[in-house]
Amino acid sequence: MRKLFYAIALFGVLSLSGCALNQMVKMAEDQNLTVTPNPLEVHADTVAFEMSANLPVKMLKKGKVYSINSFYKHGDNEIALEPVQFKAEDYPNANEQQPKQTKEYAFAYAPSMKTGALQVQGVASDPKNGKNKETPRMDVAPGVITTSKLVEPVYFAAYADHGYNNQEELIPTRVNFYFDQGSPVLKYSERRSDRGGKLSAYIAEKNATRTVTITGTHSPEGAERINSKLAKQRAEAIQSFYQREMRKYDYKGLADSIKFIAKDVVEDWGVFKDSLATYEGITSEEKSAYLDIVNGPGTYESQEDALHNLPTYKKVFKELYPKLRVAKTEILTVKEKKTDAEISVLAKQIVDGTASADTLSEEELMYAATLTPSLQEKEAIFKAATKKSDSWNAHNNLAAVYIAMGMEGDKDKYADMAMTQLEIAANKKEAAEVHANIATVEMMKGNAYKAYSHLQKANSMSPSNELTQGISGVQGSAEIMMAKYNEAVSSTSNAEDNATNLFNKGLAQLLNKDYQNALNSFKEATEKDSNMAIAFYGAAIASAHLGNESDVYANLEKAVAANPELKSKALEDLEFASYVTNEQFRNILK
Repeated sequence: MRKLFYAIALFGVLSLSGCALNQMVKMAEDQNLTVTPNPLEVHADTVAFEMSANLPVKMLKKGKVYSINSFYKHGDNEIALEPVQFKAEDYPNANEQQPKQTKEYAFAYAPSMKTGALQVQGVASDPKNGKNKETPRMDVAPGVITTSKLVEPVYFAAYADHGYNNQEELIPTRVNFYFDQGSPVLKYSERRSDRGGKLSAYIAEKNATRTVTITGTHSPEGAERINSKLAKQRAEAIQSFYQREMRKYDYKGLADSIKFIAKDVVEDWGVFKDSLATYEGITSEEKSAYLDIVNGPGTYESQEDALHNLPTYKKVFKELYPKLRVAKTEILTVKEKKTDAEISVLAKQIVDGTASADTLSEEELMYAATLTPSLQEKEAIFKAATKKSDSWNAHNNLAAVYIAMGMEGDKDKYADMAMTQLEIAANKKEAAEVHANIATVEMMKGNAYKAYSHLQKANSMSPSNELTQGISGVQGSAEIMMAKYNEAVSSTSNAEDNATNLFNKGLAQLLNKDYQNALNSFKEATEKDSNMAIAFYGAAIASAHLGNESDVYANLEKAVAANPELKSKALEDLEFASYVTNEQFRNILK
């Protein structure tokens, strides 16, 4: 009889428990679930969202647990996410106040997850006996918006400076001639001196000369100072000597291309002070006495008279003043160089092995690669340069050629070839160009985070303006892949003004919810490239967010006209979910 009583009692408890679970499941129909964002979105290869759950008042029963299990279902596959649990003891006021809970979720994205749904299923359970009751599964958010995946990868081949100057260069030749006190006559002894011989020999060589500048000066004392034309006459004396020598060596028409500039420096303490600074005949204190006078008040004449009173004046007059009675000659000669055509021919011969590598300097050989548009010829020249000098910039530039080849096709092959050269270059020198190229190789391999690290290093090395623009384009695309949208807007704004960078700028603005500026950037991209289908597609998305229905259709029409493959994409794209049933939308995508 007692056993029968216990059995009846246990049955009653279980019945009460099952009844409570059934009630919880029934009341769960009125639970309020909010998912943000909705639809789900992918950013930086991750789908992240927040789910808030509000349960009805009196739904939780004493000793019971209500769990909300979440799943992302795509095709025949699903991902189970961590449940949200409501324990009755954690909500003592559940009979008067709605139990609430918010939870953040994230899962790694794969392309197969593009079309799917976030589902939830409620489970009411009794921890004491292990019984539970389940609600039906229901969809709470579709997935996934993949707009961030529209990013256009940017690659940039960073060539290091070849070091060759193909412009006209002028080489200065300087010769000084000295004169007797108060005289403008170029003495025979000066003309026959080493200085005169140097100038005569130079003139005899008939070097291509642009200018001859002759500056005549005088020493400060009265005998020199009173002849105001003395400095000019000394300059003219050297010019006459130079011109006589040209006639002697039969310059003929060559003389007409040489510009003579005769200058005179009169009553100017500059030359004196410069000479005094290097003069070792007196002490620093004694020099200061001279400077105090010439830098002080008074006329040039009164200052020079005051110098006579200094105890070292006679010594300075004897040893320093003669050096101020001079005509300084500076001749600017055109540096002899090979023509571009000669450099190209010699480079080809070096590559073919018909000329010695020493026929061109390393700088000339590296420069030769810029004279051909052919990547294959550039490759051959830079290979020859690596053999000739084994320098970091030769290896870097060979890598840059491989990057350029990879941009035209077979990225994996050429990225590996480039990396081999860049590892050699990096071991020789940590240069901005090397890190910029490594970044592009990593982008080609799909490693945005590694690329970003090298771009940061390149930026820290004071790159040139051109290199900075290239780096900024690559960095902008990497930052979009990393969901750094603010930074991407900044980087793409500093990048080269081309269609791809403008599109990426618009995409970063779109993902940053700056829809009007995004639309403007997409428009600029299409102005650069009227066949850039993806830019029109981006403009359609921005227009959808702005509620401009007619612009959605207009931009989509242009997008699919340029690339018909976008039709199927647009039909599945949740960015256009509110337009799918619209007849005009579907007609555009037929």
